[in-house]
Amino acid sequence: MIPEYCPRCGTELGERRVDGRQRKWCPSCERPEFRNAVPVAGTAVVDDEGRVLLVRRGVDPGAGEWSTPAGHLEVEEEPRIAAARELREETGLTADPADMVLVEATQLEPFGEKHVVSVGYAVAASNTTGTPTAGSDATAVEWVDHGRLEETVVRPHVPRRVHAAIEALFD
Repeated sequence: MIPEYCPRCGTELGERRVDGRQRKWCPSCERPEFRNAVPVAGTAVVDDEGRVLLVRRGVDPGAGEWSTPAGHLEVEEEPRIAAARELREETGLTADPADMVLVEATQLEPFGEKHVVSVGYAVAASNTTGTPTAGSDATAVEWVDHGRLEETVVRPHVPRRVHAAIEALFD
């Protein structure tokens, strides 16, 4: 959300040009209030048949849409560790973070006022253990052929990330 009051002193924020951009400004603290993107990490699990494991999101942003398992980084958590944790929490699959390949780090399309920077990884299904089951933040889990992604209601970044995952793992 765009802040209206300073989180340090409670003064109503004004605006001022700082570093070439209009920013919220606290006249009492004499400093800008920056809005930063939230870091998230996720994993595209791909099997030998070119299928990717997707979860149907149970919460916003994108409730009801399909995506690769992902979520927010905890304080002091490395992105690769967060991606493995989110994979386990949302699908029941376990992957060694060392087996995960970085495929992209990008700012995703905003969802309302929420902006995120997503760090995407890929892991071969053969390097995971467990049985896929919908967990926290997911209402369903399904293997989808990467060629059928356009037939599925997916988050906007998913086709690009899946393509990058397949290239990283199998090319």
